[in-house]
Parts: sequence; C-alpha cells; structure tokens
Amino acid sequence: MVEIKVLSKEAVSKILKMDQVIHVVESVYKAKSEGLTDVWPTVFYDFETNKADLDIKSGYLKNKQIFGHKTVTWFGANVEKNLPTLFGLIAVYSAETGIPIGITDAFYITSMRTGAAGALGALYLARNHSENLLIVGAGNQSIFQIAAMLTVLPHLKKIQVTALDIAESEKFVSSIQKRLQYEFDICSKDVIFKATDQLESAVKESDIIITVTPSRTPIIKKEWIQKGTHISCIGADMKGKQEIDSDIMASAIIFVDDKMHCLEVGEIEIPLKQGIITESNIVGELGDLILNKVIGRTSDDQITIFDATGMALLDIATAELALQLSEVNHVGLKSKL
Repeated sequence: MVEIKVLSKEAVSKILKMDQVIHVVESVYKAKSEGLTDVWPTVFYDFETNKADLDIKSGYLKNKQIFGHKTVTWFGANVEKNLPTLFGLIAVYSAETGIPIGITDAFYITSMRTGAAGALGALYLARNHSENLLIVGAGNQSIFQIAAMLTVLPHLKKIQVTALDIAESEKFVSSIQKRLQYEFDICSKDVIFKATDQLESAVKESDIIITVTPSRTPIIKKEWIQKGTHISCIGADMKGKQEIDSDIMASAIIFVDDKMHCLEVGEIEIPLKQGIITESNIVGELGDLILNKVIGRTSDDQITIFDATGMALLDIATAELALQLSEVNHVGLKSKL
C-alpha cells in the first residue's frame, strides 16, 4: 500500500514563499540547459470546440529524479452550474520507483512559478539600475509578477499598472500593498504604485515592462520603447497570441524559456512567421544565460526580451517543493492507494 499527499490551493498558498519558488524555477532553467530534463509532447483535446477542452503537459527532471504532469481543464458551461470553469492538478512521481509522491492544486503553483519566471528574466536581462516597472494587465497573474519582481529587485521605486479598463487598474492598485503584505509577507511602503490609462507615456517611462494579457493584437508599439528597456513577455502562451509589435523583436536581444515551445506558441511565433526575425535572433534559453554559456546584455542601450511560455517542469518542481514543505508544516491530507 502506498501513501501519497494531497494539497489543496489553500494548503499550497500557506506554505510556498516567493523566494523559494524563484530559487526552484532558476534551478530548473539551469538543469534544462545542462541537459538534465526532458519535456514530453503536450496533449490537447477538444471535448467540444470553444466549449470544453483539456491540456496535459508533462516532463522529467533527471537531477531531482522526479517526473509528472499538469492537467488543466476548461469547461465554459460550468458558469451555469455555479462551478469553476478552469481547474488543474499537478501529479508528481518518483523516477526511481514510479510511485506517485503527491497531487497538488495547479492554480497557485502555476501563478507563483509564472511570477518567478518573469522576474528572473528581468533579473538577468534588465539594467542593474532599473527602478521603474510597468505591468501590462491587471488580472490574477499581475500580483504574482509584482511580488516576484520586488523579491529579486527590491530597489524598485515605481510600479505602474495598466489594463483596458482604468477602473480595473485602479481597483487592483488600491489593494496591492495590503495583498503583498498579507499574501507574500512583502513590505512595499517605499514603492509608488500607480494605475494609468496612458500606455504610451508609461512605456516610455519604464525600465522594465512585463506583459500579462491574453491579447492577440500587439499592445505595445515599437516607437514607444526607449533604449535599454527590458520586456518579459508572459501572456503569449498559445498560437496567435501577441502582446508587442513584431518590429520590436528585430533589434532586441531575445531569450526564451523553452525554444521549441516558444517557436510554436510564444511571443516570437508571429514575428518569425512574418519573417521579421529568424531563429538566429534568439540568443539562447534563459538557463544558458544563467550558466554563462551565452552573453546577454552588454550595454545600457540594448533592448532585451524574455519570451516565457511556461513549462510543466516548473510546475512539477514547484509542486515537489510544496509537498516537501507540507511535511515540515504538517499541512495537507494523506491518502493510501
């Protein structure tokens, strides 16, 4: 008989800390660069087109001797049933025995590791003296991006947030400091937070831009981007999505999290198809930069881009961390198989 741990979203949110997740995400990027991981083909299935589907992403972390998968479902009709439309689970297995180690909710883990990814892109590619951050989007992911950015770049002085609806941005900004303190134990009293509907001027003022929208039409124009700007593109994670002008890519230093996945569905997908850039414009994966296998920014005038579509490897490694912490903190349920 085998005993496994089961962690709910509430349990995971109690024990995971952003600095720990950033460390895990960074270690996964490095392991991937060192050839110590395998990413397996994604399974996507439409139960009913535009009404119900599932997405299964999986992989193997050889250095940790674990493998697993994240299964996410979307059933639009659940709104009428007063049920969540989106749901996800992460399953982690031992690569030594094949026995499941545990199951966790995917929502919070995905949010944390995505925030960590955007921040690591900025940490390694933005100018060292960067002080002004712009978050494009005021949805669920935005608070995680801010928490991660303040963890890796605590010297940030101003954070602006913009969304399609200024009221949405203002509502989000009004709660940021309390949420950072309560949810992430981050004190941000020295940071200026501002909601804005003046996207052009906000872009021009910013050292770092993080895009977290589902847009299929470029939001940020090339002529707005100033010398030295860094952009972490997070929202483009499926075919047809695009958040920034293709022409921005042509003169930028481009890094990706997973090259093959980004070629298919990342921010670079459309500029590649348009012929504005080629694969040779991609300097490397972020793990290569972290390990100094390639050179990133070499001057304060360069524009840098990190295209992050997300990897199941990050979910699996973060879920393993949560499962380990749950033992120490006596959180979660145990079930026998």
